[in-house]
Amino acid sequence: MSSSHLESLRRIAPLAWPVLVGQLAVLAFSTIDTVLVARYSAVDLAALAVGSAIFITVFVGLMGVVLAISPIVGRLFGAGQMREAGAQLHQTLWLCLGLMVLGSLILLLPEPFLAVSQASPEVEAKVRHYLIALAASLPATLFFTAFRGFNVAVSRPKAVMALQVGGLLLKLPLSLLLIQGFALGPWQVPALGALGCGIATAIAMWAQAAIAFAWMRRDPFYEPFGLRRGGLQAPHWPDIRALLKLGVPMGGSILIEVTGFTFMAIFIARLGATPVAGHQLAVNLISLMFMLPLALANATGTLVAQSVGAHDPAGARRLGWHGLEIGLAASFLIGALVFFAREAVLGLYTSDPVILGAALPLLLWVWLFHVADAGQTLAAFVLRAHHIATAPMIIYALAIWGVGLGGGYWLAFGHSPSVPAEFQGARGFWSAATAGLVLAAVGLSTFLAWVHRQEEREQAAAALSSPRSAG
Repeated sequence: MSSSHLESLRRIAPLAWPVLVGQLAVLAFSTIDTVLVARYSAVDLAALAVGSAIFITVFVGLMGVVLAISPIVGRLFGAGQMREAGAQLHQTLWLCLGLMVLGSLILLLPEPFLAVSQASPEVEAKVRHYLIALAASLPATLFFTAFRGFNVAVSRPKAVMALQVGGLLLKLPLSLLLIQGFALGPWQVPALGALGCGIATAIAMWAQAAIAFAWMRRDPFYEPFGLRRGGLQAPHWPDIRALLKLGVPMGGSILIEVTGFTFMAIFIARLGATPVAGHQLAVNLISLMFMLPLALANATGTLVAQSVGAHDPAGARRLGWHGLEIGLAASFLIGALVFFAREAVLGLYTSDPVILGAALPLLLWVWLFHVADAGQTLAAFVLRAHHIATAPMIIYALAIWGVGLGGGYWLAFGHSPSVPAEFQGARGFWSAATAGLVLAAVGLSTFLAWVHRQEEREQAAAALSSPRSAG
């Protein structure tokens, strides 16, 4: 690694590790619920699985829109425009209120999702109750997303990490008590199963949002941004339109990624219980491994946006490429470690030889998938720092939906004699999904290189037309 790469890593790492810890805490939210409900009731576990899938599908799209605050505030922060950066948080909160209404309506009226899931009446009833609790949590979740996006953009991810870890510490005992039920003197709370998970999530998220608000009102760090005094500023429609212009395609891109995974699982379910079990182990591994490139992407995107705002395009380009290269190298090494230790790694999940036999052949694809996933994520975040999101969304749709899902379905169910056996079934889906992510990574990186070339040409043209050059 060159000295310039090491210098970039020294700038990226302090921003990346708190994001990594915070995201692992968020991932633990669903892991805790799954483990606890699995010990309580199979029906509630099914309701949790269906309800979580519905909520994630709705939330991630809304989250992507809200997170447009990060590249916008990052630029303003880099330019030293602190008051303007603080004003963006006010406008993002107005945006959250509108998105809250839309998201809550979908969660309270989930008929289209339930029709696709074909859940039993007993499971469906529990799903509806669970989604009511999550609808109550949605405003706080979106508000905290705005807080997270703002703080990451101003190089303060530790504040977010602290609240995410605190939320996890609150969530764990609440879920345990509400799932199983408890008595407190004369008061008795019945066992609520999956509904208890939703209520625990709502309480934890509202606590996070309330503490975040109080933190900003008291911490002197937020004084230059104008966030310690006064109420919510009036809506400023040009700022809200700018957030939507960048945020809607960002949300669309994230939704494409998530639905690519969701429908992949639905289609593999048609192959039987054993392929699904092997697929689920691979998905859990991918989710854990993805936290590192996601953290690196957040840190790199923040630094690139700040450099753009500080009118340092050369620094922005250097940080963007270095972050991408560091992320690819780290993901390659992690993927290799998991692949070569695959039997020991999968042994942590299960000792069932049938499930292990289904999962082991997928681990090579997990390695390649993880490297491609890191590449496309880093490139996408750097492009967002340049306020570019629509073209990446189109690339995602073609690569993930077209090649990944379409190609996977054809390999798994096309029954073509020209398809080798090792590319059929669940492996067919994983090979196509990996090819789709490779295409996305190459497409986004190529587009990023084109953006950089355009910037260099504009910079050279501006230098030639300056008065000094003319003289």
